[in-house]
Amino acid sequence: MGRDKEVEMIPQGTPNEESRSARWLMRKLRILLVDDHDVVRRGLRSLVEAQVDWVVCGEAATGREAVEKAARLQPNIVVMDITMPDLNGLEATRQICKALPQTQVLILTVHESEELLAEALRAGAHACVLKSDAGRELVNAIEALAQGKPFFTPKAAGILLSRQMEGPWNRDRLDFAGPRLSAREREIIQLLAEGKSNKEVATLLNLSVKTVQTHRANLTRKLNLHSLGQLIHYAIRNGIVAC
Repeated sequence: MGRDKEVEMIPQGTPNEESRSARWLMRKLRILLVDDHDVVRRGLRSLVEAQVDWVVCGEAATGREAVEKAARLQPNIVVMDITMPDLNGLEATRQICKALPQTQVLILTVHESEELLAEALRAGAHACVLKSDAGRELVNAIEALAQGKPFFTPKAAGILLSRQMEGPWNRDRLDFAGPRLSAREREIIQLLAEGKSNKEVATLLNLSVKTVQTHRANLTRKLNLHSLGQLIHYAIRNGIVAC
């Protein structure tokens, strides 16, 4: 994936060319596509670029790359797969929404569950679409976000409606059974489940090995996991890594 596929914030050229290009980009809805499968990104790009005044400003194949490119390209909307290598989509969403509050994130997922929806909303996402429905729903979801409206599939909307009937709705009320993990804990679980050693995790997260070991021990107690295999199973079951 080369730089030729990215649309920078202010293109280079003569002053008049820059002015025209900047005005052209300001009229466009800038979208960053995040998925670790090239064939999926190509399909998403085709859907997006078929729309008038929409432009794919960049692509990312890992969660960390998505965070970096979002900061640099400042898209209006990020289409984010949940199960991503290096940094999962939920953690990438949290970091992007915190750094770029004006950027809207649309979550793509294979499985739609109450737990997953709750985590996506807590992370800051404003739309959730099943991958199987992307061809039919993606354009509608992006259009809704562009108008400042959230978008959820019927099942997700039903979950939100049932929660709202219980009382005033807010993201923090979307809690489900099970321990809550911090963003750092989720990062560590993902890297360990992907086969990284304590030392490799420490290097990637700029931590000491001792700190990683402490986090790992705390996670073992919090989640009642007694082996790496159980940790991997937990990560797969909760959409932190792919099976």
